[in-house]
Amino acid sequence: MTFQASRKIAAPPSSVFAVFEESARLAIWWGPAGFTNTFLTFEFTPGGKWSFTMHGPDGKNYLNEIVTAEIEPPQRIVVHHVSLPGYLLTVTLEPTADGGTLVSWNQDFENPEVGRTMERILTPANEQFPDRLSAFVTSLP
Repeated sequence: MTFQASRKIAAPPSSVFAVFEESARLAIWWGPAGFTNTFLTFEFTPGGKWSFTMHGPDGKNYLNEIVTAEIEPPQRIVVHHVSLPGYLLTVTLEPTADGGTLVSWNQDFENPEVGRTMERILTPANEQFPDRLSAFVTSLP
């Protein structure tokens, strides 16, 4: 089961890519609306690990473990969410004719049934991720 979203951002791919490279920036916008993050480990290299806690607006904490599968600056990032639920997230950044970036977000679940059971949560969440990314990137000086 795959969830997809895309968003045009009024910034070049290099600027969008840059907010993935630092945990301090990623912590601000990563996740659905209302979530914040605390990173314990952040290795933005192929095979690197991300270990972090997502803090939900309901006060609950969600532990996450990710392994960076691929990085192709500034056009592609692939991460494997190894903690449950397992999925592969592919983010592509394509330049647009007006100097912006088309961000495509594909979340492919290892177990399609798990994806189906989470669909009512994941469909809006996967729209909120690129919304938050866009708002963060366009707020930078």
